[in-house]
Amino acid sequence: MHPGANSTLTHYIQIDIPHSAPIYEDINRLWTNIIPHNTREYMKTQTRHTASIILILLVIGSTIPATIIHSTSEKPNDTTDIQQEFVLLRGEHYLFINTSENVSEFHIRFCFPPEYGHQIPIFLELYNDTTVDIQNYRIENDTHEPNKVINFTISHLNKDTDAFIHFACWVLTQNHTFDDIPTYVKLPNPNNLPNETKIWLTATKVVQKDNLLIQMKAHQLLRGNDDLIPYTKTVASFIKNHRYFFFVLQLNSNVFFSQDALTTLLLNGENVGRSHLACALFRANNIPARVLLAHNDQGFWTQMHYMVEYYCPGYGWVLLDSTKGETPYATKRQIINRICYPEDENNTKTDYIFPLMKGEERWLWIDNEHVSPHYIDCKSGSKSQMFTESDVQVNESIATTLVTLSKTVFHSYEHHLGMNLSFENQMHFQNATQYQRSANNAFKQSDVQGYLENMSLADTEYAEIIN
Repeated sequence: MHPGANSTLTHYIQIDIPHSAPIYEDINRLWTNIIPHNTREYMKTQTRHTASIILILLVIGSTIPATIIHSTSEKPNDTTDIQQEFVLLRGEHYLFINTSENVSEFHIRFCFPPEYGHQIPIFLELYNDTTVDIQNYRIENDTHEPNKVINFTISHLNKDTDAFIHFACWVLTQNHTFDDIPTYVKLPNPNNLPNETKIWLTATKVVQKDNLLIQMKAHQLLRGNDDLIPYTKTVASFIKNHRYFFFVLQLNSNVFFSQDALTTLLLNGENVGRSHLACALFRANNIPARVLLAHNDQGFWTQMHYMVEYYCPGYGWVLLDSTKGETPYATKRQIINRICYPEDENNTKTDYIFPLMKGEERWLWIDNEHVSPHYIDCKSGSKSQMFTESDVQVNESIATTLVTLSKTVFHSYEHHLGMNLSFENQMHFQNATQYQRSANNAFKQSDVQGYLENMSLADTEYAEIIN
């Protein structure tokens, strides 16, 4: 190498290596003696070009505003892309009745899905194959909020008459999977619980949370832990799987016994008893818990399904399915028909099919002792089932409109249903309900825009009714 040659390559090689170091002489010797002159010149030229390009990029980069560089590294904060799931559910019911005497006008009250949590009632549909003479029907508030009932007014019936009402309750549910539930929640101190939850800490006839055996089992299932979250999953699994052999025996023999919590602890039970046992085990550890009457995604006809809600401090009520032994349970998987209160637990009935199966909360009431509901085997006779009609994804803006409009229209529908309206007002009501049916049909086809348009037209018709 000629004297004083400070080629770009040797300059880069000399970084961090003192010129006096022996290795520097070795590198120069390698550069001069091994690499041909032409190759050395080519490499120097290419390296100069590379260095020039790097220098240009550095200069350009230093002039780019920091805000532009930052904006390309983050996604815009656009909440319209957040998708929310809505499901249209139909709860279909056949209610058969028979009479033991001639009866005059009477009433049947049947639980109706309340506006609660993530569900919004939409419509009550009465099918044309109904054989009883219904003079009127209304949706009314029950004793405790948010529960509601359908109040059917039935015309007189002769002795030994068999008849039925065929109807469906339509519900729109915003799906919630409870995936935002905390990973750790300390078992609650009852003094720190919201006052409105404390009534679901009491012992009742079918939820014997103070019984010694239940207290011992509740303590055992804690496994020395003070965390509510794993305890709820342990309870859910336990109520399904413990002494499962006894449940199979009862199922195969068609003989079920009392469905109170204590009997279920000893013999297992149906979803009724498992729900009571879960509530007892929760309440024994100061966790408010209550029974829900529901219809869910079991996929077959039944009388009524019993589920559980337990209260998670700082979060809210969480669903548990007693048949599957699963919690949390997504909101799209059931229609909630009624929230049971302690007085419901203290005023239970015997099952309509199994005569030894006592301890069921009621879902219907008839004000004439000579009229009885007729259940056979849930294939014929009275029966109920939930069906999923449609499942759609919408953005947050449409979701807000969907919820607000659905609630508004239902409140108007509920208010005017069964009222003695003038001819003109009755026409507006009929138009509105027809738009609601069209909205349901649109949603069944996953046509959300069509649903909103028809519900808006229904809202306009209800606004024309002069009260």
